[in-house]
Amino acid sequence: MLQTLRNAWKIPDLRKRILFTFIMLAIFRLGIAIPVPGIDIAHVKSIVEGAGLLSFFDLISGGALGDMTIFALSIQPYITASIIMQLLTMAIPSLEELAKEGEEGSKKINQYTRYATIILALIQAIGISVGLFRGALINQDAFSITVVVLTLTAGTTFLMWLGDEITEKGVGNGISLLIFAGIVSKLPSGIKHTFALARRGEIRLLYVIAFIVTVLLMIVAVVAIQEGTRKIPVQYAKRVIGRKMYGGQSSHIPLKVNQVGVIPVIFAMSMLQFPRTIAYFVGKEGKLAHFLDVWLSPEVMPGILVFNFLSALLIIFFTYFYTAATFNPVEIATNMKKNGGFIPGIRPGKPTADFLNKILTRITLAGALFLAIITIVPTIIMSATKIPIAFGGTTVLIVVGVALETMKQIEAQLLMRHYQGFLK
Repeated sequence: MLQTLRNAWKIPDLRKRILFTFIMLAIFRLGIAIPVPGIDIAHVKSIVEGAGLLSFFDLISGGALGDMTIFALSIQPYITASIIMQLLTMAIPSLEELAKEGEEGSKKINQYTRYATIILALIQAIGISVGLFRGALINQDAFSITVVVLTLTAGTTFLMWLGDEITEKGVGNGISLLIFAGIVSKLPSGIKHTFALARRGEIRLLYVIAFIVTVLLMIVAVVAIQEGTRKIPVQYAKRVIGRKMYGGQSSHIPLKVNQVGVIPVIFAMSMLQFPRTIAYFVGKEGKLAHFLDVWLSPEVMPGILVFNFLSALLIIFFTYFYTAATFNPVEIATNMKKNGGFIPGIRPGKPTADFLNKILTRITLAGALFLAIITIVPTIIMSATKIPIAFGGTTVLIVVGVALETMKQIEAQLLMRHYQGFLK
């Protein structure tokens, strides 16, 4: 990885792209330090620390939600809008046809996604200002609420533009890098606090060492699973069209072990934390909040067991659901048959679709179990050791996945420039 970065830095064009990416990320970090006017930040922090789902969103935003800065909503509305558009593309025939039109269709869908992002950001900003954080407003008149709503919506819109600029003029996926930067920015303070507790004897040094070893093993496991692929061989029959012969090549269909990334984990965590967040709105001292704190808490027994069991079930369910929504064996088998492709030993058409579905079901089980384990184990370890570093399985998946994808894009850019003279 270091060698790749050194080689990329020697190429002027890539050096400009890397510098541009760092400048955009620096602007992102600068915006996190700018508070929303008219807000009592101490009141916001007390609410965020008391609700599990909000704490997770605060981690993703790099602490912007807890500090109630202009980027408090982070890029979450864009992620939600993207997921909604993906599901609508499969459900609405007109959007499905638009997605098949290539680059122009993708641009149109991206435009719809941006509009949906602004609408969702506006709705969330109103919900935060009028509902969740209303008590944090210094002045609760219409003008003050309008300023907060417009500031939060503008912050998310600016982040969406920032991410698009990084994708177009920098390196890597801009939206993913913004999430990556937000998570990584919380690590130094967590590590400093942990070692301070260890020096005072409040945390055993053995626990810190065990935590570090666990994180390293998790990173190795994530890299192995993220890169794990089952290659299904595909052979194309030779065809003579006019005086030219087409086909005869060998290819493969790459079926990844983790086909859907971290999305099932995010969905599962959101569903499990949602009841606790609602109970917090009703009242922290109520019976419902007390019941959920005992039986659905990732911090204390017996809630840890129930929480982790439900997490595993939901992660496995959402992994299969989202894999089925994003990978269509029937469509792939049909396209292969139209182009004269076949899997050796398997008849084209329905037998090919059944074969792909069988393979996909098996490797998806491995991916789903991996996601469940990588999410549950850190929760148990952090609960047992009381180490104050919010670096669970979800964050490991996001950080490692984004790092791998960014390095692949840099390597692709290097390869393209390496062969540019030869192609000329």
